[in-house]
Amino acid sequence: MILLILSCLLAGCLAQKPHPCSSPPLLTGALSISTQKENLWIYGKYLYDALGERVRVMELGTYENKSFTYDALMLYREGTVYEIYKHNRTCNKKPLKRDFHPMEIPKDASLLGQVILGSSSGPGQGLLVNTWTGDMPDKAGKFLSTVTEFGCIPVTSMVHTDLFGWMMINYFDNVIGILEPGLLNPPDFCLDAEMKANKEEPENFFSLLLNKH
Repeated sequence: MILLILSCLLAGCLAQKPHPCSSPPLLTGALSISTQKENLWIYGKYLYDALGERVRVMELGTYENKSFTYDALMLYREGTVYEIYKHNRTCNKKPLKRDFHPMEIPKDASLLGQVILGSSSGPGQGLLVNTWTGDMPDKAGKFLSTVTEFGCIPVTSMVHTDLFGWMMINYFDNVIGILEPGLLNPPDFCLDAEMKANKEEPENFFSLLLNKH
């Protein structure tokens, strides 16, 4: 009888219609980015703080067959981006005048489907995820995002840009919380950096990266 009740409860949970959701406000993890036109590839680590509206990405990659490293700290409330160069302890300080957009599935997104990644044959063999589509913030393009049903943890996202076509972002090794909080503050050698104006203000991480390269 207990097994029957548990089975009914599980079936009821799986039968519930997925709803748009917000990712945890504090996340640490890794990501990879590849592009439709095959001219950009990135592997990196990220720290995401929606409470303080701070994001840091530390990457290595290739662009048009040339390798690069990139380390950026985006402080949205301060309207500042720090490009950090640890090898010579210098920083570029640039304005960031766009609004912070949290990692979430917007309420107007459309559900494409719910699937189990891996296998449903045994405990721990699969991951229940939902895939959504909709418009990017400020109608900047379309997105296709997959998040976990429980926790709204990002799994994959696809966004479209004129320069690269479709960009695919894979998230992995995600941990709820900030493992190294100090990385979300500018290093000591950045504190005296002077603000440098950009011809075009970066909108988010992707446009910041495009302006960089």
